[in-house]
Formats: sequence, structure tokens, C-alpha cells
Amino acid sequence: MIVTITLNGKKIQRDIAPDTVLLDFVRNEGCKSVKRGCDTSNCGLCTVFIDDKPALSCSVLAMRADGRKVTTLEGLQTEAEEFGAFLADQGAEQCGFCNPGLIMNAIALFRENPEPNENEIKEFLAGNLCRCSGYEGQMRAILNFIEWRKQR
Repeated sequence: MIVTITLNGKKIQRDIAPDTVLLDFVRNEGCKSVKRGCDTSNCGLCTVFIDDKPALSCSVLAMRADGRKVTTLEGLQTEAEEFGAFLADQGAEQCGFCNPGLIMNAIALFRENPEPNENEIKEFLAGNLCRCSGYEGQMRAILNFIEWRKQR
């Protein structure tokens, strides 16, 4: 089956098996920031944007993205670098495995709600698992980033 997807701004057309999940599709295209974690839509590691909305790519067939825009962390370098510096500053990047999914979802949160409170942040990011950090550093990074953006 032929699909055409605009991946990180580049239109690509591929012949894929009908059961190809979007996670495998984007990784095959070199987007290694998209991680395989649980394969059950519970960890957030495979988050991508489909038409600028976050989606768990382990649970979306690639054919469902046919004709749509898919963005990975590789396509959001400027936004990712800004926020990623705040994660590093708080020591919230310990092993780094969860960071791409967390950054993708944080960017989605900031776009949807530029000044969320702590409860809104927790609710929005509830599906992002991290086995290293305990989430305190991530929360400090998010709050510091929001404060920095207000002062810019």
C-alpha cells in the first residue's frame, strides 16, 4: 500500500505493509527520537505530532497518516533545544530515554496552554513515564521554562 506523508516538512511516499505502525515508519525514515517503550499507549515515548496534535505512534497505523503532516522531535529542533536546556539545568535528563516524548508533549502543552498551573501540567503529562527522575526535576524545568518565556 502506498502512503504519502509529510514528515518533518518533507513529503515522502513509501510502499508499506498494511499493518505498519507509524512508530516503525518514522524510525525507518531516520527519526530515532521516537522510541519504542510499551507498545500499549501508556508511556509517551513514541509521541509524534500528527497535524500538530500529539499522538502515540505505537498505536497509529502508518496508513492513517496518509496525506497528513507528521512531526517528530527532529522537526522541532529550535523549540526542543530551548526547553531541553531547562531539563538539563534541573538534572531531569538522567538517562535521557524518556526526554524526546516528554519534550514533544511539553511543546504540545505550551502551544495549547502557554501558562499552565502545576495541576494542569501534571494532568497533561500524566502519560509520560520516566524511570529515573521522580518527575520533580521535570516539573521544575517546566515551571522555570514558563517563567522564562513570560519574561522574554
